[in-house]
Amino acid sequence: MLKHSLHTNKLEAGCDEAGRGCLCGPVFAAAVILPEDFKNSILNDSKKLSDQQRKKLRPLIEESALAWAVGIVSAVEIDKINILQASFLAMHRAIVQLKIIPEHLLIDGNRFIQFGSIPHTTVIEGDGKYLNIAAASILAKTYRDDYMDNLHEKYPAYNWIKNKGYGTKQHRAAIMEFGITKHHRKTFRLLAP
Repeated sequence: MLKHSLHTNKLEAGCDEAGRGCLCGPVFAAAVILPEDFKNSILNDSKKLSDQQRKKLRPLIEESALAWAVGIVSAVEIDKINILQASFLAMHRAIVQLKIIPEHLLIDGNRFIQFGSIPHTTVIEGDGKYLNIAAASILAKTYRDDYMDNLHEKYPAYNWIKNKGYGTKQHRAAIMEFGITKHHRKTFRLLAP
């Protein structure tokens, strides 16, 4: 069973990103502040849930949360500043949009760049430990998946509707055959070594 948050006596936003390891498309991040009485037995790390479960949970999270937001950093920006910095920037873009200023940030991972004067705690695999980070992981993942599904309509050869931009054998084969698109991250190793 996941814990609600690290600090139950503070307004705490859980933050997570999606798409860090992809070959193309933006990196998405979400920040979520859940009410103190929020409970859900299914909510977990988005990677441990089915697509159907994630889609079911998204509206529930959005309706229940005290505040939530999604931040996006494009492939062009990723190539300029690197994927780690882009992940932090996406989280910052999500946090700045929250309609309530959190008193603490709970970040999935082991590193983060301070956001203003808000204290933060990093937690490795936090999306499988805290509900607020798990909720952020669901929003980041589902919004990114929707984005990649829409891109698939314009670039069906890369099968982004299935691989979501990850470096599958089929995706890399399509890059070999058709080259790259403006959505590919040019600083990434796009072809298998």
